Amino acid sequence: MGWIYLLLAGLLEIGFTTSMRYLGWPPRILPLAVFVIFATASFTCLMVAVRTLPVGMAYAVWTGIGAAGTVLIGMAWYGEPTSTLRLVLITVLIGAIAGLKLIDG
Repeated sequence: MGWIYLLLAGLLEIGFTTSMRYLGWPPRILPLAVFVIFATASFTCLMVAVRTLPVGMAYAVWTGIGAAGTVLIGMAWYGEPTSTLRLVLITVLIGAIAGLKLIDG
């Protein structure tokens, strides 16, 4: 069950990091609310996941999912640079995350 919560936490992290693009100063209510909701849900799921998973591994997987997902969202929706090397490195990151899951058993 911990892995399910960890996967959900990582996906929610993609939501709150992507929503930061719309935060400004002074912050508007809707983007701020979206950020707070996603961040709170992500940290809550991570907190539940680390009850049954090693905290160091859970944190690495959580940040890896969030980083890879946010980069892919940026390339797909916001026109951020796409290169072969960038895609290879994201693939390596995802492979490392999968590797952590495999060695956990």
